[in-house]
Amino acid sequence: MKVTATSLPEVLIVEPKVFGDARGFFTESWNERAFNEAVGTPVRFVQDNHSRSSRGVLRGLHFQLAPHAQGKLVRVVSGAVFDVAVDMRRSSPNFGRWEGVELSADNHRQLWIPPGFAHGFLVLSDSADFLYKTTDVYAPQCEGAVRWDDPAIGIQWPDAGVTPLLAEKDRTAPLLAEARTFD
Repeated sequence: MKVTATSLPEVLIVEPKVFGDARGFFTESWNERAFNEAVGTPVRFVQDNHSRSSRGVLRGLHFQLAPHAQGKLVRVVSGAVFDVAVDMRRSSPNFGRWEGVELSADNHRQLWIPPGFAHGFLVLSDSADFLYKTTDVYAPQCEGAVRWDDPAIGIQWPDAGVTPLLAEKDRTAPLLAEARTFD
């Protein structure tokens, strides 16, 4: 596995080894020992989630606060998305900064988004199957969100060929200045 730091040092691109031939491919998508060595700390996942979305669906930017803050290891097994992490830790020198990475079934990339970061994605293909592991269970009382188009964050979303399709909670999420954040 190859691990690359992004402009947000805690957010990591994880690229598993892919062995392919005329029959298809094989990859080890998760290895606890190798992952923990790569991130430098033990990480325990407690839940796996799977979503399917069509072109132009934008989900996010979501996070969970303590005591149920979540880290996420995300990947795409069908289609392609532009995946984004935003630093939501007020004490961080990177507070409000973002990183975006294209994840696809073809590139096999994964993104590690530790607790303290908001997460979202935009579907670039006709549809996408998005899988992610979380370090804590979903806890609605700890849920936080920040607007996907907040100019203070300035995410440069790619053109998916359609107007982004948003859930009502994402359309009305607070701007960074008013959002719940980490200390």
